[in-house]
Amino acid sequence: MDDRDLLRYSRHLLLDEIGIEGQQKLLDAAVLVIGCGGLGAAALPFLAAAGVGRLMIADDDTIDDTNLQRQTAFCEADIGQSKAEVLQGRLNALNSRTQISALNERLSEARLLELVQSVDLVLDCCDNFATRQAVNRACVAARTPLVSGAAVRFEGQIAVYRPDLPDTPCYACLFDGESANDGACAVFGVFSPLVGIIGTTQAAEALKLLMGIGANASGELLLYDALANEWQRLAFDKNPACRVCGHRYTQKGRLKIFFQTAFLFANPVNQNIIY
Repeated sequence: MDDRDLLRYSRHLLLDEIGIEGQQKLLDAAVLVIGCGGLGAAALPFLAAAGVGRLMIADDDTIDDTNLQRQTAFCEADIGQSKAEVLQGRLNALNSRTQISALNERLSEARLLELVQSVDLVLDCCDNFATRQAVNRACVAARTPLVSGAAVRFEGQIAVYRPDLPDTPCYACLFDGESANDGACAVFGVFSPLVGIIGTTQAAEALKLLMGIGANASGELLLYDALANEWQRLAFDKNPACRVCGHRYTQKGRLKIFFQTAFLFANPVNQNIIY
């Protein structure tokens, strides 16, 4: 950390919980963000501004008119361009010292696992259930922490998964791949500020995890109702019968809750190809 960094991140350094040691952890960290839509576009500027050293952003989608209602990182002039590449440019302008890689490609599970193994943490900001399950499988296999978020209509959810720790649940412990699925915002709609609330909260959880500060949020599902402006916190345990993580650690505990959210109820889709 040089004098320029000391000035740039001085507001972090003033916080006893962060200080120089915590900021250096961010500068040394690598994060993979899956999805550059509403959630990713909200989370990524704060990850870059906070000084995360290396960001990889993966999304093969392009910007269209319907995105501009909520994806505030983009503008009308960006329509038709790659989300990942446009956001890469925005983030480079925000913090030139952060190394940013744009992956404008559809990822196979093998490629995803390779990427997950190369980072300290993954943010799942995608908008489909097949990708969420594939990201979870890769994180469990690589034992890489995962911060997952989703939003539709007026409801959002966030959960932190810690496959790097023993006896902790994964995404599939809570949402079974055989019985739950998507309700895309293209079908059900989404309240514009909701993606900002969920995405920036994902960024906060990611930064805390990277620095090792705050409470361990693993094993909790945070639910947000924008109409009521209320958060609800639900606890759940590792599922001994989980098809993804059930065999990795000592089997104990059981699923306390199963919350079928508003965005998980369509037909199953192919889980072999992901975004």
